Amino acid sequence: MDHPTANLELEPGDLSVDDSDRLLHAVADVLIQLDRDVDRVAISVIGDDRMSHLHGRWKQKETTTDVVTFDLSDSREAALRVDIAICLDEAVRQADARGHEPVDELLLYIVHGLLHCCGFDDTDEASSIMMHREEDRLLRQIGWGAVYETGDDS
Repeated sequence: MDHPTANLELEPGDLSVDDSDRLLHAVADVLIQLDRDVDRVAISVIGDDRMSHLHGRWKQKETTTDVVTFDLSDSREAALRVDIAICLDEAVRQADARGHEPVDELLLYIVHGLLHCCGFDDTDEASSIMMHREEDRLLRQIGWGAVYETGDDS
């Protein structure tokens, strides 16, 4: 299967060209692993101010957050059509605290959003654990390595 880069859009914001390229290729690899048809995945890298606005408008929380996902697909079985906003400022903070690069954190946010569109949820502890394990499984599978994992190898 070819990389679905034709179906990917990335608005990089303040992200470097190198990190934008790495992110785009990694997302294409993740989409292949998800084994879903892709109509369009549009990703915007934004800062705290814009994220706070989106979060307030769509989730009624006037704070910044890591990722806001808009699943525009017709159904869980239909081709993915997704808009994802990821926050570079939050990624920098989290990456610093967790000891990895911001681009790793941004990729985690994108995978998290895509998994929501594939039926995963994190509304309780058990489903959150399953979702984070799937995130890291996918990231390992594409050769990126686990990002969420906090030391246990389960």
